[in-house]
Amino acid sequence: MSPASDVLDACKARGLMVATAESCTGGMVAAALTDIPGSSAVVERGFVTYTNDAKREMLGVSAESLDAHGAVSEEVAREMAEGALSHSHAQIAVAITGIAGPGGSEFKPEGRVCFGLAREGAETQVETVEFGALGRDKVREAARDHALALLLSAAQA
Repeated sequence: MSPASDVLDACKARGLMVATAESCTGGMVAAALTDIPGSSAVVERGFVTYTNDAKREMLGVSAESLDAHGAVSEEVAREMAEGALSHSHAQIAVAITGIAGPGGSEFKPEGRVCFGLAREGAETQVETVEFGALGRDKVREAARDHALALLLSAAQA
């Protein structure tokens, strides 16, 4: 079984639908889920919101949060997850925003990824993971896998 299969099975068993809000992963979480036959029973929709405009327009992320904290922040990850939940028919939404590389800055290094997990009837969880300068592909894969683990834990809660 793959992590994506585990997420689908857990959500299907509980009648839960999932939405994703992805920036640096560009849809990799939604792709991992929808690569599996039968995923339409669980995957409600995915938002790829790479730009700040897309985050504001599609998910309702506030310009104030983007200006004050930047796109790679727990505040924006929270608003992305909550926006995906409110702009869908899903009961669980995961959000990812980060710096896959190459590059980064002293304040926001390569490999920093912020996650949000919103669930109906529960407080939104946010966290930042420092994957390090693994290279763009590896950071994106690690972020995808971490998001799938968050979805699985939410589906099993």
